[in-house]
Amino acid sequence: MSTPTETHAHATVTSHAKVKRSTRSSWAGLGIAVPVVLFMAAAPYIIDRGFQQQLVTLFSLVVLATMWNLLAGYGGMVSVGQQAYIGIGAYGLVYLADTLGLDPFLAVPLSVIIAGLLSIPISFLAFRLVGGYFAIGTWVIAEVVKQITMQVDALGAGIGLSLTSLNELSPGRRIAYVYWLSLAAVVIAVAVTYFLMRSRLGLGFTAIRDDQVAASSLGVRVTHSKRFVFVVSAMGCALAGGMIAANTLRITPDSIYSVNFSAFMIFMVIIGGIGTIEGPIVGAIVFFALQEWLSDLGTWYLIIIGVLAIVITLFLPRGLWGLISGNGRIRLFPVGYRLVNPIERFGRHPD
Repeated sequence: MSTPTETHAHATVTSHAKVKRSTRSSWAGLGIAVPVVLFMAAAPYIIDRGFQQQLVTLFSLVVLATMWNLLAGYGGMVSVGQQAYIGIGAYGLVYLADTLGLDPFLAVPLSVIIAGLLSIPISFLAFRLVGGYFAIGTWVIAEVVKQITMQVDALGAGIGLSLTSLNELSPGRRIAYVYWLSLAAVVIAVAVTYFLMRSRLGLGFTAIRDDQVAASSLGVRVTHSKRFVFVVSAMGCALAGGMIAANTLRITPDSIYSVNFSAFMIFMVIIGGIGTIEGPIVGAIVFFALQEWLSDLGTWYLIIIGVLAIVITLFLPRGLWGLISGNGRIRLFPVGYRLVNPIERFGRHPD
């Protein structure tokens, strides 16, 4: 039986327990992330042009994985048609810069806004479907957008377009500017996801993903919240499309609207860890490395990636980040809440 002193101590500790979000690992992660981003910002002065272009490819993969995870991992909407917005972002950049004469680096955010506006009426159509029908429906919508693009002569019809406005810059400056644009895009995509998921709206996303009916009964505006995250994800994918177009200087309907983009996004998020901010980043890095190492193997490259995805799904359901973080004990981007352990605050167990 506890003594009055022990009972009083237990009550005191319980009353001082509190809920918090930040962890030691998150503060350590912030301390590492800031100098890493600053170092990468100086990379054009250090590394060669070829490696800068490779890093732009990696950055575009990180943005795509982050946006698909926001849509499916947090919003509960599994899409196989996000390539529609990648294409809109890429074609929007080329058309605004080359045909209308806008500065290419101003055309990128404008094409992102255009993609966001177009995604609103598309959402009214897509949201009439649920589950697997929604996934296939988004794929069909992406194919429709592709076919419309191929019928417009100003967009190169089925031949595609080349981005010529960037040729006014020297190769070194062009590659460096595109690199900085892409690095900024990664920071923006991760920051938007992080602060969005820490907001009340983000809590609603999680509730909708788990049970839409229960979320609605608790006062969550389900359709409004889903449409918001749908538009944000579309804009992020359009941003990645602009990065791809600026990096390759050439786009065609078959390449930029390829369903392979959706397959890659799903792969990166699954192997990295769905429903986390860190997971898609890890998955993008792993996928980029596999591309560099295995792309010369042809069909075997896709087989190896498929087998890896199956193995990780079966044995690491939380992905590689779940393994690295000890099933969530390490959180670089904490978006949930946790109860502070009284032992952690007072140095001993209350009993």
